[in-house]
Amino acid sequence: MALKTNSDGRTRSSVQIFIVAGLCCFFYILGAWQRSGFGKGDSIALEITKNGADCNIIPSLSFESHHAGEAGKIDESESKPKVFKPCHPRYTDYTPCQDQKRAMTFPRDDMNYRERHCPPEEEKLHCLIPAPKGYVTPFPWPKSRDYVPYANAPYKSLTVEKAVQNWIQYEGKVFRFPGGGTQFPQGADKYIDQLASVIPIKNGTVRTALDTGCGVASWGAYLLSRNVLAMSFAPRDSHEAQVQFALERGVPAVIGVLGTIKLPYPSRAFDMAHCSRCLIPWGVNDGKYLMEVDRVLRPGGYWVLSGPPINWRNNYKSWQRPREELEEEQRKIEEVAKLLCWEKKSEKGETAIWQKRVNTDSCGDRKDDSHATFCKSDEADAVWYKKMEACITPYPDSNNADGAAGGELEPFPKRLYAVPPRIASGSVSGVSVEAYEEDNNKWKKHVNAYRRINKLIDSGRYRNIMDMNAGLGGFAAALESPKLWVMNVVPTIAEKNTLGVIYERGLIGIYHDWCEGFSTYPRTYDLIHAHGVFSLYDGKCDWEDILIEMDRILRPEGAVVFRDEVDVLIKVKKIVGGMRWDTKMVDHEDGPLVPEKVLIAVKQYWVAGGNSTSTQ
Repeated sequence: MALKTNSDGRTRSSVQIFIVAGLCCFFYILGAWQRSGFGKGDSIALEITKNGADCNIIPSLSFESHHAGEAGKIDESESKPKVFKPCHPRYTDYTPCQDQKRAMTFPRDDMNYRERHCPPEEEKLHCLIPAPKGYVTPFPWPKSRDYVPYANAPYKSLTVEKAVQNWIQYEGKVFRFPGGGTQFPQGADKYIDQLASVIPIKNGTVRTALDTGCGVASWGAYLLSRNVLAMSFAPRDSHEAQVQFALERGVPAVIGVLGTIKLPYPSRAFDMAHCSRCLIPWGVNDGKYLMEVDRVLRPGGYWVLSGPPINWRNNYKSWQRPREELEEEQRKIEEVAKLLCWEKKSEKGETAIWQKRVNTDSCGDRKDDSHATFCKSDEADAVWYKKMEACITPYPDSNNADGAAGGELEPFPKRLYAVPPRIASGSVSGVSVEAYEEDNNKWKKHVNAYRRINKLIDSGRYRNIMDMNAGLGGFAAALESPKLWVMNVVPTIAEKNTLGVIYERGLIGIYHDWCEGFSTYPRTYDLIHAHGVFSLYDGKCDWEDILIEMDRILRPEGAVVFRDEVDVLIKVKKIVGGMRWDTKMVDHEDGPLVPEKVLIAVKQYWVAGGNSTSTQ
């Protein structure tokens, strides 16, 4: 091995020189492309440029015969990569599976037309979604909670429709979010204080929450300061850009609706569920929407209903609805809540709070209720495109009469690394307690390596992060910080259903099939982690489609970390070579003999109508 001598007499190997040079070059790429959006280079890039860093000194990685698939024989110069053209500017906010025009062709019954309806193969776009002209990187958290650049989501309709409700205000080049809502015009903080007088929000007992019909997600935004992580959703409807605004603010959200199919979350996922004037008809269809909330609500969890029909006697005139109609609506809700064996804990003003019982023994009378229809217990987590039914999800077994069904959870943050009940009970086939702990140690090591490669990870530059193949949630747990949140995606074709484990750790996530578009607006994630995704989907669907979808949801100057077998990454690298991404391949942290590699990519800054950094 060649050795070089430093000025202080110490020697460095050629491998050490290669590693230092490789990281130096990648920091240059990050700094150059991950600008503020106003054209000013990152301080890392400026420092490297000042010191005369030269990326040309970095050799190509050596792919020798010890790699699977004989990657060393692949000649990337054999053919040029396919160049993906920009889509028309009219697709700036395109959401493939919630496209407005396609939605209007589906039935309106039970909000079916607002659900996922993905385009057939012949209608898929094979172009890159442009950012709107003037797009800038969102403000860092926590400023982003209150301010969003107007250029990023230039829609003013909510500022007019919700003007008196303190949702959103237009102030020149930015939108300001005062923290108000239809049911909390005095601000989300005061409203949450009211809830906290009944619900144990402060002590870590409540960590995960579901906000149905979230608006611009101010409730979820203000819960974050109390260490509660909310999954917010709203349909793509006449109120433009609700979910888009939420994600621009740095708040977890997806496009979604309670309609005809089950929510894409596991059973017993959330400590609290919330509806603030969300316009969901809770009492209709034999209470199936409340039964779906019950399915995803953890034993002992809370459901909050704020707005009609609560306190209808005093409000029916201001709501401009008949007394009889509102009275019947509340009667049906109370009836279904009783059937679900929920206990009403509070009704004050226009807000009512129920608590789900902790186990079957605490609601023994329900077994004799002839109106109670129970779902099949083995289908509690079978949700992807499965029809929602008016049946009650049975409680899992509990160890004692007073214990929570499915197992007790530690308060957060202890919950993050405690052994999840689903693993302790052996519910996840093939995952022992030892395997869980080993997985945690592995991801701590991987994430530490990522931090060495990309020092922006802990800087606050990346707020919205996605893990496309989350496994047991080890990547998100190792990153846990108030500066960021992770959307943990468990693919529907994954070998093991681990999303319930992820929620038991106090993290959030969703089921998804990466052969389809994700339920979000373009440009909603700063950093995407793709571990084994392309190996998993090999032969299932076109990799180009997956990568184009990743480009759609990734913000300009956002980064992607691919971790996969080397032969897989070479193919991925070739495809993204035509996508206006800059890439760098690095070895596994355990050295070049490990066939798994890491490919880092940074999306270039370019917008509709020009101002592109691409040389293509």
